[in-house]
Amino acid sequence: MKTSVRHAAKPQCRSRRRANDWLQPKRPSSGQHPRRRFLSLAAGAAALPAVSRIARAQTYPARPVRIVVGSPPGGIADFFARLTAQWLSERLGQAFIIENRIGAGSTIAAEMVARARADGYTLLLTWAGDAYNPGLYAGLKYDYMRDFAPLAGIALSPFVMEVNPTLPVRTVPELIAYARGRPGKLNYASAGIGTPPHLCGELFKMGTGVDIVHVPYRGSAPAVTDMMGGQVQLMFDYVASSLEHIRAGKLRGLATTGSKRSPALADLPTVGDFLPGFEATSVVGIAAPKNTPNAVIERLKGEINVMLADPRTKARFAELGGEPIAGSPAEFAKLIEADAEQWRRVIQAAKIKL
Repeated sequence: MKTSVRHAAKPQCRSRRRANDWLQPKRPSSGQHPRRRFLSLAAGAAALPAVSRIARAQTYPARPVRIVVGSPPGGIADFFARLTAQWLSERLGQAFIIENRIGAGSTIAAEMVARARADGYTLLLTWAGDAYNPGLYAGLKYDYMRDFAPLAGIALSPFVMEVNPTLPVRTVPELIAYARGRPGKLNYASAGIGTPPHLCGELFKMGTGVDIVHVPYRGSAPAVTDMMGGQVQLMFDYVASSLEHIRAGKLRGLATTGSKRSPALADLPTVGDFLPGFEATSVVGIAAPKNTPNAVIERLKGEINVMLADPRTKARFAELGGEPIAGSPAEFAKLIEADAEQWRRVIQAAKIKL
């Protein structure tokens, strides 16, 4: 009995010795230099963040996602954001929440997203103003090209040139003649200094030589209200924002600003029919902070493109004068930059400053 006990204990001692030996630091063999071992371990440690990012992307989204919008609720940008959020919520099984951060030409919203973690859980409803605003606002703490990754386009939206019904004009040539005969007497409203409706008005002035006075508002809604009240006579507005008022006769549409007629206002010509080369649209889409994982970007881009191909989405966009712009992130980035470059030229020519 004693012998069997002694023999049974020996393997346990050898096992503990082997375990203790494994825990002790080993001397490097002739084929493993300490520096090489350190570099190998360092390389493995450096790879861990990339592996972690890939793993997070594969389970995305695991919690609610914010889409930050720099304009008030009820506007065309807010509409496109909410339509996209609803689609993504249903398709991906997580809530996509709209957060309106209003002010300073949407720079407050853009700066907030630029500072967010690049994990796909904070997105920006983006437009060309995010790219050209650095030319208007001093001291911005973000750079669009450096800090954002354009993710997917949503819509291309033209504007409608409209007047108060009491103004005795029904066509673009009639308006030009009326304004030329009354320099400085006509006012045109906009959603604010540096916004696309303002820049549309400046582009129209540059193309016609008319002298009309800009009256900026804090958003499209109060500008449209004063248009209907007769305080201002002319405005370039998003089709969706003024469509019901035009159909009700409270505003008179003269033309739209796209390269072709808008399905929502098919009876109106384009401004370009009278001023060759005149074209003005607003590009809207989604951007993410730079360095957001490619897997996350690809998933969101794919789902948004599916939404834009859906017949119900196309019909809804047509009702509001929007045109779906499905495509790759690179294609969307080119649209944003082309739109921004046009407005930069207008800003410079009109010497617009804030």
